[in-house]
Formats: sequence, C-alpha cells, structure tokens
Amino acid sequence: MIIDRKDSIPAIGIVLNFFGKKLLRLIVVILAVTALTFLMINLLPGDAAVTNAGIGATLAEVEKIREDLGLNKNVFVRYTLWLADAAQGKLGHSIITDEPVLEAISHRLPVTIELLIISQILALMLAVPFGIVSAYKSGTSIDKTINTLAFSVMSVPTFVMALLLIFAFSLKLNWLPATGYISFSDGFWHNANSFLLPGFSIALVEWGYLMRILRSDMIATLQEDYILMAKSKGLPTFHILFKHALRPSCFTLITILGIQVGHLIGGAVIVENIFALPGIGSLFISSIFARDYPMVQGCILLIAIAYVLINFFVDILYSFLDPRIRFQNKTLVSNG
Repeated sequence: MIIDRKDSIPAIGIVLNFFGKKLLRLIVVILAVTALTFLMINLLPGDAAVTNAGIGATLAEVEKIREDLGLNKNVFVRYTLWLADAAQGKLGHSIITDEPVLEAISHRLPVTIELLIISQILALMLAVPFGIVSAYKSGTSIDKTINTLAFSVMSVPTFVMALLLIFAFSLKLNWLPATGYISFSDGFWHNANSFLLPGFSIALVEWGYLMRILRSDMIATLQEDYILMAKSKGLPTFHILFKHALRPSCFTLITILGIQVGHLIGGAVIVENIFALPGIGSLFISSIFARDYPMVQGCILLIAIAYVLINFFVDILYSFLDPRIRFQNKTLVSNG
C-alpha cells in the first residue's frame, strides 16, 4: 500500500514517540545511577584529600587540598556542580593524577570494548551450535550431556575460571601469556593472544546461559507448522535448522545479550585486574581505592550510557529480525 505525504504524519509521530521514550529512559537511568554512586562514594571510609596530600602532610595542607578540590562542600552541592559540568561534556580532572577524566577514559575504552566484543563472540560461537544441537536432540543423551556441561560452567565464578585458564594454558602448557596487554598496532596475532584467555574467562561462564535460552526458544520453534511443512518438503535438516528455525528463535537471545551488558562489564572489571589489562575496569577499581571521585563518576557515567544505548539498539534489531514486527509497523502506519 502506497503511503502519501498526509499518511506519513502518523508514522513520524510513532517514530518521535519511540525515540522520546528511549531518551527519557536514558536520562532517568543516568541520573539515578550517577546520583546513587555519588552518595555511595561519599560513604566510603577514608579521605581523598588525605590520600592526595600524601604521608606527612599537615592538617592545614589537607584542609587546603580539600577546599581546592571542593570536598568541603555538601555532597548534594558537589553532585549538582558535577552534573552541570557533565552536561557540557566536562568530567573534570583526576584528584590523584590531575589527568582529564575524559582523556583517561578514552585511552582505556578501546581495551574494554575489545574484551567485551571478543568474549561475546566466543560465547556465541559456543552457545549457538550447542543450543541448536541440544534443541534438535531434545531429551536424548546428547541434550542431557550438553545441559550438564552448561550448568557446570555457569556455576563457576568468572575469577575462578580466569585462574583455571591461567593455570592450564599459561603455567602448564605455556601456550598463552598469563598477563599483559599488546596493542593492535603491534600485530593482530599478538593482540589476539593477549585477549584469548581474558575473553574465554568471560565466555565460558556466559555461554551456558545463552545456550539454554536459545535451546528453549528453538524447541518451541521446531514445533511450528512452517517447520513441519519444510520437513515434509524434504529439505535438509541443516537448512531447516539454520535457515528457518534459528532466526525466529534468536529474539530472546538478543534481548539477553543487551540486558547482560551490566553483568559483562562486572566480569570485565575482575578479568582486567587479573590479567593486567589497561581498560575501564582496572581504572574503575584503582579509582575507587584512591577515592578519586571524578574518575569513578566518569566511569559510571560511561557504563550507564553504554547499558541504555545497547538496550536501545536491541529494540531496533527486532524490526529487522522479525518480519511480523515489520508488517505490524507498516500496517499501523498505513492505517493512520
């Protein structure tokens, strides 16, 4: 059905309403997370002014530093001032090193992004084939074996998995480096080697959960009429599983991938510290111990924005993956 200019007005309203709700959610989440973090940091034991002054500093010197850093102000006043600066793209300077927060984050962000991408790719490379086989062989010994393996790895904490991989592949087999980071500019394979163990530390814990989600949805999809029709036409099993059953079974999986971003970042914080990777996680932990408020707030702001934006893109992906959603949207627009 051809939509004229007049009929396109409702479509514009739908799009604006959709983006408006997402923008409002983004603002609310950022305000809530940053405000709560600011209050929690203020409750931590210790004094950033004392840490910055160093050993042997006099009380007058500490008070002078506290005044220069604005730590003598009320926590709500400090948060309001920080929020006003953040709205202008000014995240301040580190209390400890005087390095601009935005510059420090921009230098470390590529490391964390690479770790998250590699770990997700490795997790999906395990979850998708095992999920398909488990669904196709549902109830058999193969299905039970895969599920037992998945439950086993899901019960292992990320830091324990990291230590086990270091022991096996670094100390015993001497195949991969235990710690350290090699930049991509120094060579693709050297860079990949420095991320394999950290990536698998997260992926081996995550893949079982993703596999279980895909298996559950795919078992239901394989009972659909169009799958039975494809089987009656004599189409190869591989073609049916990957061409007709996999895509409509991925919606929940994609949603979970977006939702678990926060969990992945939490795992990345631990893994980066174990493997000495110079990412956002290691910066975040060191800033907490140093009571470096501006740096902690900058990291939290980045994490909150990333979480909301990824969930936003997950919603957008639905309309591309599910033809029914596209059809409903077109019908809604054409009907005004």
